[in-house]
Amino acid sequence: MSLGAVEPAPPGPPAGEHPPAPTPPPPAEPPAAHPPDAERPRLGDGEGDGEAVSIGGSTRFVPGSSNRQITVVNGKVQLRQRLRDLWRNRDLLVLLIRTELKVKYKNSVLGYLWSMLNPALVLAIYYVVFKIIARNHQPNFAIWLFAGLLVWNLFNNAAMSSTTVVVGKAGIVKKVAFPRELLALSVAGVALVLFAIQVVVLVLAMAIFGVHPAWSYLALLPLALVALLIFTGAISIFLSAVNVYLRDTQHLTEVLLMAWFWGTSIVYTYGQIFLSGYSKSHPSLKWLQYVYLINPITPIVMTFQRAIYGVTQYSYTPPGAKTQIYHVLPTWSVGVFAGLLGAVLVVSVGLFFLSLIVFGRLEGNFAEEL
Repeated sequence: MSLGAVEPAPPGPPAGEHPPAPTPPPPAEPPAAHPPDAERPRLGDGEGDGEAVSIGGSTRFVPGSSNRQITVVNGKVQLRQRLRDLWRNRDLLVLLIRTELKVKYKNSVLGYLWSMLNPALVLAIYYVVFKIIARNHQPNFAIWLFAGLLVWNLFNNAAMSSTTVVVGKAGIVKKVAFPRELLALSVAGVALVLFAIQVVVLVLAMAIFGVHPAWSYLALLPLALVALLIFTGAISIFLSAVNVYLRDTQHLTEVLLMAWFWGTSIVYTYGQIFLSGYSKSHPSLKWLQYVYLINPITPIVMTFQRAIYGVTQYSYTPPGAKTQIYHVLPTWSVGVFAGLLGAVLVVSVGLFFLSLIVFGRLEGNFAEEL
C-alpha cells in the first residue's frame, strides 16, 4: 500500500437488509432487601452459612459454606453474661465432674469403694488415737471430729485441686472455647461427690456408736451445705485464675490452708476456748470470739457439729476430784445458727461474683501464659 492511500471500509450488509440491532446490556439487579427480623438468620440460631456463639459478650461472625458454630471467648464481659454462660453449659460441668471421677479411679479394682474405705480408716484412727491412747474424755469424740472434717475436706480438696486445674488442662484451654470457670467448679463438684460418700460412712459410724443427732437442727444442714458450696466455688475460681500467672499460689495455698484448719474448731472445741475457764481467766481476749466467727468456715462447721453430734456440754469426774462441766458448743437456738449461716451465704455470694469478675479480667491472656 502506497503512502496516502485510503484503507477500504469493512463490507456492510447486503443491499436491502438492515444492520442487526445492538444487544442491550443485562438490566442491573436491584439490591436485595434485608429480610425482616423474623426471617433474618440470627447468630447462634442454627441458620446461615456461618454461625457464631459468644461466650462472654462479643461475637465474631465467620462467613463461609460451613454450618458449624464458631464460639468466641471474650475476657472483658459482664457478670450477667458469665452467669448465663455457666447456666447454659451446666451439662458440660456434669461431664467434667464425671470425667474427673473416672480418671481418679481408672484401672482401680475397688473403684469408688476407696472413697468409703479412706474415711472409714481415718475415723478408726481418730478413735484409737484420741479415745484409747490420748484418753480424751469427750464422749464419741471421733464422731465430733468427723462431723467437722466433713466440711473441711470438701473445702480443702476443692481449694487445693483448683490451683492446678487450669494449668493442668492447658491443652483444652488453648484449643477449645468454653467457660473456663467450669474447670474450677468441676473440682468442687468432685469434692461434693466425695463428701456424699463420707456422709454414708459417718451415718454408719453413728449407728454403730449409738449417737443420735439433734433432730431440730438437721434442717439447717442444707443451708449450711449451700453456703459451703458457694464459698468453695468462689475460692476455687479465684485460685485457678491467679495460679496461671503466679505459680507459687499452689504452695502458698497449701500453707494457708494448714493455718486455716487450725484456726477452725475441728480438732478442739469452740467451748474449750470461749466458754470455759480460758476465756474467764483472760477477759481482755473476749474480742477474739467475734474475730473467730468472721471465718466463714467456722459457723458452717459448728452447724454440722451441732446437728450431727447433738451435744453442747458433758461432765467428767476425775479420780478424787469434783465433777467438772466441759462446754463443747454454745447453746444457741436454731434461729441464731440460721442467722450466722445467712450471713455466710450473703458473703459467699458476693465473693462468688467477685471471683467471676477477677477470673474474667485474667483469662484473656491464659493462652499466652500457658
